[in-house]
Amino acid sequence: MKYILLVTSLVLIWSCGEKKVIQLPEIDHSKINEITDVSAAYIFYDETKPDSTELNRKNLISTTNWLVNVDKRLTLKQAIPQIILLQKKKRDAEFHKNEEAKNFYTCNDVSIKTLGFIEFTNTFYNQGTPESIDLEDHKEAIALNFNDDGGISILNPKKQPYIKETDTKNLLNDLKTLDTSNNLIYLNFHENLTFQDYVSYKSLLLKTNLKFLKLSNQEFIYN
Repeated sequence: MKYILLVTSLVLIWSCGEKKVIQLPEIDHSKINEITDVSAAYIFYDETKPDSTELNRKNLISTTNWLVNVDKRLTLKQAIPQIILLQKKKRDAEFHKNEEAKNFYTCNDVSIKTLGFIEFTNTFYNQGTPESIDLEDHKEAIALNFNDDGGISILNPKKQPYIKETDTKNLLNDLKTLDTSNNLIYLNFHENLTFQDYVSYKSLLLKTNLKFLKLSNQEFIYN
């Protein structure tokens, strides 16, 4: 790979004389805009491939911070298996391991017209729902379901009605009304959501200071 040029919402890559493009997901705020000691992986949107994805991880160095560039057009069904593969590669590394090295998604921060990053070092992705892997605390926890029709469902076992429908405009206010004694939240994303959808939802939650709520590091991709 000769070089990489980062331009607003696009990543242009020249590899063996061939130009490839990744459309980065966009966010309107990022707490992280600069990272040093990095190596990068790329998950391309490629309609010629069976699952429309192409992973390039040749330049990853296990001891560095990893920047994972995911094309925003990919669905979670397409992108998450590749991301899990990358996570496993780093977590299973036996030699030259750096416990301080982290993983980040690369985004285009439109608020300041530069790159922004979302950390996912300790995020564990699961297929299904919290019930499907029988997590001990899921019965008492709140769940947010991000549906493929753009709606959001809040599932709160300690409140009636059990399910409240909301949207991005009202989500944060609805979260503030939750019972603070039940502060663990699981995030469940429909597999047909795009990676842009995923990043937008995560950015919305991460930029808000909801001190009484804790996001679980176990996230679920359901169908």
